[in-house]
Amino acid sequence: MKFLIAILGLLVVFGLAYIASNGKKQIRYRPLAVMIVLQIILAYFLLNTAAGTFLVGKFSTAFKALLDYANEGIAFVFGDLVTIGADGGSGPFFLTVLMPIVVISALIGILQYIRILPFVIKYIGLVLSKINGMGKLESYNAVASAILGQSEVFISVKKQIGLLPKHRLYTLCASAMSTVSMSIVGAYMTMIDPKYVVTALVLNLFGGFIIASIVNPYQVTPEEDILEVQEEEKQSFFEMLGEYILDGFKVAIVVAAMLIGFVALIALINGIFSALLGISFQELLGYVFAPFAFVMGIPWKEAIQAGSIMATKMVSNEFVAMLSLSSQTALSERTTGIVSVFLVSFANFSSIGIIAGAVKGLHEKQGNVVARFGLKLLYGASLVSVLSAIITGLYL
Repeated sequence: MKFLIAILGLLVVFGLAYIASNGKKQIRYRPLAVMIVLQIILAYFLLNTAAGTFLVGKFSTAFKALLDYANEGIAFVFGDLVTIGADGGSGPFFLTVLMPIVVISALIGILQYIRILPFVIKYIGLVLSKINGMGKLESYNAVASAILGQSEVFISVKKQIGLLPKHRLYTLCASAMSTVSMSIVGAYMTMIDPKYVVTALVLNLFGGFIIASIVNPYQVTPEEDILEVQEEEKQSFFEMLGEYILDGFKVAIVVAAMLIGFVALIALINGIFSALLGISFQELLGYVFAPFAFVMGIPWKEAIQAGSIMATKMVSNEFVAMLSLSSQTALSERTTGIVSVFLVSFANFSSIGIIAGAVKGLHEKQGNVVARFGLKLLYGASLVSVLSAIITGLYL
C-alpha cells in the first residue's frame, strides 16, 4: 500500500511542479529520471543498509563530539546553566542547541582557510553537473549552499550575480532555500534523529535540481557554462577565525530572536483562534496540509497532526516545527521520520527575505528580481521537501 501512496505522492509533486513550469516544452526527462533513481538508491543505502547506518552513525558521532567540545567553551562562559541538563534533563535551549553553532562555524572557517572546503565543493559540484544536466555554477552553488549557508553562498559567486539571466538566478536561489547550512546541522541533530538529518541533506541536494528542472527548465550553452568563484580577501588565520566565530554567534542570536518572536506569536494566534472558533490556528492549518502529509506516506489518522507541524515550519521556521515535533509523543516512528525529513530545509517565508536581501546586498537590481519570484521559490522548495519525505517513506 505504501508504494501505491508513494507513486500517488510523486504524481502530485510532479504535477504541481509541471503546473508552475515556465517552459513545459523545455523539460528534459532523462536527467530527471536519473536523479529520481539516485534519490531512491541513496535513501535505501542510508536507511536500510549496514554500510549506510555505519556512515550515518560516524557522521552523528562526529557532530556529537563537536557539541561536547562546544560545551567546554559554553560552560566556561555560562557556568552552571549548561550543566542543568547533565542528569538527562534539558538545559536552556539557547545554550545547548544554538550556542554550538559558534564552534561549528569556526570549524567551517578553518576548513575554508586551509582550502579543503573549496576543493570539495568545486569537485562535487562538477560531478553533479554531469548528472543533473545543468551548469557548473548551479551545481557548485547547490553544494556550497549546503555547507556555507543560504546567504553566505552568494558572496562566493558575486562576480557572476549581475550577469545571470532570471532563470539561472532562480535555480541558484532555489538551491539555497532547499538545503541547510552545515553550521546548524548539529543543532538539528539535538532535536530529531541524526539519520533523518543526513538523509534529508542528501535527498534535498538532488531534489532541488529535480524540481527546478521542471519548474524552471533551461539549457546552459558551453559559452555560458563558466564558474568564477570569488577568492576570499586574504586574512591572517586569527582574523579569519574571529570573523567566523562572530558570524556563528550572529546566526545563533538571529535564530534565538526568530524563535522568541514566532513561538510567542503562534501561541497568541492559537489563543485567539481557540477563543473565537474553538480550534487553534495550528490545528486549522493541519487540516489544510493533511492531504500533503497523506501523500507523503503518513497514515490519515496522523495526517492532521503532521500537517500542523509542516505548516508551522512554512509560516515560521524549521526550529519551531522541530520543537513542536519533539513534543509530540503520539506520532508513530514512521510518521516522525517522514516529518523529520520534511523539516530539514530552509523552505519558509522568512527565507524569501533572507535570500533576496543577500542578493540585493551584492547587486541591487538582481535582488529585486529575486524578491519578485520569492513565492515561486518557496513553492518549489516546499515541493523539494515533500519529494524527499515521499522517498524516505518508502523505507520506513
